Amino acid sequence: MGWMAKKKITQTDGEKRTLAEGLFRRCDGCGVTLETEDFTGNFEVCPACSHHYPLAAQRWVELLVDPGTFIEYDAQLRASDPLGFIDQKPYPERVAQAIRKSGANDALLSGEGKLEGRPIELVVFRFEFLGGSMGSVVGEKLARAIERAAESKRPLIILSASGGARMQEGTLSLMQMAKSVSAIRLLREARVPFISYLRNPTTGGVSASFAFLGDVNFAEPGALIGFAGPRVIEQTIRQKLPEGFQRAEFLLEHGMLDAIVPRLELRGRIAQTLRHFLDE
Repeated sequence: MGWMAKKKITQTDGEKRTLAEGLFRRCDGCGVTLETEDFTGNFEVCPACSHHYPLAAQRWVELLVDPGTFIEYDAQLRASDPLGFIDQKPYPERVAQAIRKSGANDALLSGEGKLEGRPIELVVFRFEFLGGSMGSVVGEKLARAIERAAESKRPLIILSASGGARMQEGTLSLMQMAKSVSAIRLLREARVPFISYLRNPTTGGVSASFAFLGDVNFAEPGALIGFAGPRVIEQTIRQKLPEGFQRAEFLLEHGMLDAIVPRLELRGRIAQTLRHFLDE
């Protein structure tokens, strides 16, 4: 009470409210109020109900990769404006805004590291960068990561989260679907394992290309996964969709996934899967 009393004396109501908002978070899943530090330390998973919040790409690296072993590649690549695309604002302005917001040059983080001592190639989509949309830079970085994995025999781990192809790049964006699928063939020929983890959301051209081509396809609990969104489908077919349609649990029930893996269990599950592929 002494701490709170001091705050009442020295701060306005607005300042106290801002402080409280920074110190505490209310879970959208169960409504419980917890310290922000608890959410952050738990990799944005509610300790009370296991509701999964979005997690920044760099924190996925922290979650999965052995400390001090990650080396990022191709971070300098940036999108051009091949179509001179303008909607409410020019495409270069949108890209610049996304760079400022995310601190990264595009919607994909890729590199190599070690998971429980085993070398891996890791690819993580940044949904915070234009909805994780797949344009020419994302497709190029993805293809390079696949090629590195095939050449080095490092297992490939892709953590997808995307709204799909980036409309501002038109056909060049759609070409990345074929480009990524074609590159996956290199892994098959080299007999290199590919584990795909579908996060919330994984939709559009990403779900329709490489995301379901893993030797093992895992998904985040409750993740929205599909091509077109539920509202678009309902408006097109004029029918009500089944409860939970396009959620990870629905896809697992219908044979589209191998398992739903909670975020905090993912490191161990990937390590177990790689032992099955490579050590037995």
